[in-house]
Amino acid sequence: MNRELIINVTSTEINIALCEDKVLVELGKDMAQTGFSVGDIYLGKVRKIMPGLNAAFVNIGHERDAFIHYQDLGPHFPSLDKVVDSWAPGKKCIRVEAMKVDSALEKDGKISDHLQVGQTVMVQVSKEAISTKGPRLTCDISLAGRNIVLVPFSSKVFLSQKIRSNEEKKRLKRVAAGVLPKNFGVIIRTAATNATDLDVEQDILAAVEKWNKTCQQIRRHQAPALLMGEMSRANTIIRDSLDGSFTQICVDDEGMYNEIRNYIQSVDPEKVKLVKLYRGSVPIFDNFDISRQIKSLFARYVSLKRGAYLIIESTEAMNVIDVNSGNRTKADDNQEEHVLEVNLAAAAEVARQLRLRDLGGIVIIDFIDMHKAQSRQLLYEEMQRLMATDKARHTILPLTKFGLMQITRQRIRPVAVKDIRELCPTCGGSGKVEPTVLLERTIENQLSLLSEEHGERYVNLVVSPYIAAFLKQGLVSLRTRWALRYGMYISITASQSAGIIEVKYLDRKGEDMLHPNYVGHRKPKKVAINVDKITPQSKERKGSGRGKRKAKKTSETKDKE
Repeated sequence: MNRELIINVTSTEINIALCEDKVLVELGKDMAQTGFSVGDIYLGKVRKIMPGLNAAFVNIGHERDAFIHYQDLGPHFPSLDKVVDSWAPGKKCIRVEAMKVDSALEKDGKISDHLQVGQTVMVQVSKEAISTKGPRLTCDISLAGRNIVLVPFSSKVFLSQKIRSNEEKKRLKRVAAGVLPKNFGVIIRTAATNATDLDVEQDILAAVEKWNKTCQQIRRHQAPALLMGEMSRANTIIRDSLDGSFTQICVDDEGMYNEIRNYIQSVDPEKVKLVKLYRGSVPIFDNFDISRQIKSLFARYVSLKRGAYLIIESTEAMNVIDVNSGNRTKADDNQEEHVLEVNLAAAAEVARQLRLRDLGGIVIIDFIDMHKAQSRQLLYEEMQRLMATDKARHTILPLTKFGLMQITRQRIRPVAVKDIRELCPTCGGSGKVEPTVLLERTIENQLSLLSEEHGERYVNLVVSPYIAAFLKQGLVSLRTRWALRYGMYISITASQSAGIIEVKYLDRKGEDMLHPNYVGHRKPKKVAINVDKITPQSKERKGSGRGKRKAKKTSETKDKE
């Protein structure tokens, strides 16, 4: 299986697409302005205690207070609280290796016994803000590496359940035990099976160093403050997924390209050659056929082979998927086999859609009814196999007698499809657009403004493929005529993500030339002089100066004569 990671970077967000055999399977977005990613560690301040919920709200700098439940404090909260308090300015710091770890927190305690309003606490984001809810927090801090996950205040070595070999388990336990400091535990990930002893040791030491730096940040900041930021989403995917199946990692931004290269160089230098910088004129998502897949896969109706289709509906409470055979016709004697075939094809697409849209919470799938228990069991086992590669924690229940399958899936980020469906930038949600015959005049007016008023000599028009073809057609196209008329180089980029009559005017750096804050090559405004504000004294000074210059000229003339 060939895997490709395609990364599109803009000024406001980073779009990440993971493809398997040219098929889009995961789509993620990192907003540049928001931050607050899963794994970030903050110094927060308790804002409110909710005894009825046995929870608290904590200010970490987000527009909405973050939520933490008593169960999320973790068993080692007393020790964590002691360390955080010791690193406050003016106090003697306590290092985890040298302290005595307190007894574990009671499972049925009250949060008011451990947190007070105004208290400073170290927390880690476990779920991003979703809908109207703020981020979800935990005090059970962990620091993830490529091969391990470091757990402070613990002394145990855990191994991934996917590591089957007893010899490999003994090797990894021996390596971890030999390098782990006192009062630090570790979870060894599946990726460690392909790692050398030195790689695992370096991962553990790097995580310990990261923890020490995080503690040092407490003394330098006041709550709320970010103590340690998780790496970018792109590097996180690379860290968790980089293996021999990756064929390329393509990115269209030089800064992100260098960041990814540096990270891979530090963890697996042999795979640096997989990273490529995309410099094509066509948008990167269009070049790799991702834009088309996004438009087709994120629709309400998802087509399957031979006429079958899915209907996907999402609500606050749950996600519902309906399987339909459609107008599929087949001359078969066994209806049960026909229905099972449709359901198995639907199961494969459902498993992909859950990862692609990052659907979480409760998912109800209404499969076509099957009468045989053997067929229902086969479908259930197939769904378990298909979902085995999903990294999000999930639970699948067998089909009910009504043909419904229930799935619960971990949700730590907002549903991706909600970010895809935005208000139409062309019609503003009204459903009506200006006549296309006026588009030519509108573009020419903007070009005239950019050329004559602002002195611009280059513009890149990003338009839909239909408009791009219209502007380029003919021996002497509209683009050529405009370029000669206004003395500027006009580049045209066809983008599948652009609206039918949407036009973007970009400079060489990709910045929007019509944005109010855009500077570019615009001519400076002339400063108008207010004649009324010129005082008599200033007039005299100006006049006397002219008189002196005139007298000087006259005297020089007489001398010459």
